[in-house]
Amino acid sequence: MTIVLVALAACGNSSNQSQNNNSTQSTNEDSLNADLTKKALSASDSNTEKDDENEKVDTPNNEVKKDKDSSTNNTSSQKEEYLKKFNDTKKEMDEKKPTDDTTYALKKVEGDRYDVWDGLLNEVYDVLKKQLPSEEMAKLRNEQREWIEYRDQSAKEASLKYKGGTMEQLEYVTVQNNLTEKRCFELVREYMK
Repeated sequence: MTIVLVALAACGNSSNQSQNNNSTQSTNEDSLNADLTKKALSASDSNTEKDDENEKVDTPNNEVKKDKDSSTNNTSSQKEEYLKKFNDTKKEMDEKKPTDDTTYALKKVEGDRYDVWDGLLNEVYDVLKKQLPSEEMAKLRNEQREWIEYRDQSAKEASLKYKGGTMEQLEYVTVQNNLTEKRCFELVREYMK
């Protein structure tokens, strides 16, 4: 009986110690969580104060002015954005290399380059349709039609030096590609506002 009482007492002490350790650990975790919560709330309050400092009330007059300024900035930044996009694309296209020296591989690279530049040309043209007044757009439309004829005729003339050879189509696409790239830059520089 004595042995049973000693064993029960030992279990009780062990259980009490375990509960005390768990209680202490739980208290430490609660304290840590409370500190983290305070820091998070403090940071949130600090950000809210900064947001409040930056927030300004717009009056109707300021809103109109803001809209005018923003449209001017958007179009000028749009022009810069397209020039940057074109320069990045030019660099990327110049780095494209054929997989081998066959005419087929060379035509593939030039064809891919042409597809990219032609897509960008159409994209810019669509932006200009929205930006330009109708009279100016009508003038650009006629100019663009003439340019397409010029591009295709120039490509045809350049390719004739290889008439009947495997290089004929390669030369045609290369000239179209180069002229289309040049035209993209021209449209943005001369027409985009």
